[in-house]
Amino acid sequence: MNNTQEIRAQYDADTITVYQAYGKAIALPATKVNQFAPPFSFQRMTWIKPSYLWLMERSNWATKPQQEFILGIKIKRAYWEYALSLGVLTHPDLAIYTDGLDWEQKFSQAKVHIQWDPERTLRGAKLQVRSIQVGISRHLIEQYNNEWIVAIDDLTPLTRKISQLKKQGKYKEAKQLLPKEQVYVLPDELQKRIGVR
Repeated sequence: MNNTQEIRAQYDADTITVYQAYGKAIALPATKVNQFAPPFSFQRMTWIKPSYLWLMERSNWATKPQQEFILGIKIKRAYWEYALSLGVLTHPDLAIYTDGLDWEQKFSQAKVHIQWDPERTLRGAKLQVRSIQVGISRHLIEQYNNEWIVAIDDLTPLTRKISQLKKQGKYKEAKQLLPKEQVYVLPDELQKRIGVR
């Protein structure tokens, strides 16, 4: 049986918040001007994730090298859905692609990569639900940086507070501080394209 794959995110009528983890040299300047600048690389794919807890698992609660700062990046929903419309999965899901060759050809030309990974609980356990992460290729990164982003917030202090509460066993208090994420519903055609189920 396939796991449920759905987008859970914090969003409003105009924006959706995605998360990235960086070191100080990239993160702090970005929060001041709501844009990225070198040493952020504009020549490689950058991955954005609307699941806060998934990024916590990836960054080990902002303790991995060059992932000590957690950024909440508000981007325009229109561009988020535009990115998804260009997306090709990182594996050949035969419910979406005709065969492996069909997927391989699409993937090699894709400007956006889409991957589904197990969602996590506050304690780090895997859930049956899979969350999306979206890879923005170098062909779109400047547009992402210049046009998609509305604001970049430093969520590092919040992250450290939640992490400290976890260490103290205060999971109820920690849970109350988590970003309020809910299912983000897409048009049917777009859901089918990226494997929402």
